[in-house]
Amino acid sequence: MKTSVAPPDGKSVEQLDRAVIFLGPPGAGKGTQAKELARHYGVPHLSTGDMLRENIAKGTPLGIKAEPVMKRGELVPDSLVLKMVQQRIEQPDCTHGFVFDGFPRTVAQAQYLMSLLRQNGYKPALVVHFVIDPKLLLRRITGRRMCKVGGEIYNIYERPPKCDLRCDQDGGELEQRPDDREEIVGPRLQAYEKQTEPLVAYYRRLGRLHEVNAAKSVDALCAGRVDVNRWRFICAAVMSSKRCTVPGSSCMKF
Repeated sequence: MKTSVAPPDGKSVEQLDRAVIFLGPPGAGKGTQAKELARHYGVPHLSTGDMLRENIAKGTPLGIKAEPVMKRGELVPDSLVLKMVQQRIEQPDCTHGFVFDGFPRTVAQAQYLMSLLRQNGYKPALVVHFVIDPKLLLRRITGRRMCKVGGEIYNIYERPPKCDLRCDQDGGELEQRPDDREEIVGPRLQAYEKQTEPLVAYYRRLGRLHEVNAAKSVDALCAGRVDVNRWRFICAAVMSSKRCTVPGSSCMKF
């Protein structure tokens, strides 16, 4: 067994020594769990969005190529994104593993990442897929309202304020973010499902997929809290993945 590490909470845990990939639609709550897993194991929490912004801010060759593409509102080509991913996971802080949030998005990206992991001596990746009914997710996202003053988040369907469109904490006006409108969210969720369905099937065939019920309480989501039962499941999935040898044998649901 490798030497244990001490994450920020001071507790010693076994090293992760692998990539853990979190997949799930916008609003499913995967970001909170991904960050907590990274914190728990003392490894980086990675996203391609952060990588792009960092490369642009530093004026790297990759960032210089990506910046005009992003300014035009276009998708950055895989050729640039994958090079950023390669450079990032080869940095020293990724030696004992890392957590990817929302990447890969396609089977081609997943295959490239698998090749990179193999080249860098990592164990096979574990994939945690957050599953939620599209109608519930649409209701959750379109119902979000944020206080203009303190940033407190409500949901007019599941966690409404005591006074209509006013924050319980400071009385500030509540507003809906432009990208939370149904005409924006609906097509985004449909595009996500269409894009990731082959990816989910790919990881399921490899026996690397662990599915999580993302229909958690809206109170926990609004507060940015980690669901304890789900957290325990994810940690158990990490441990069980080390024993996975038969395709499909590690596919777990919660």
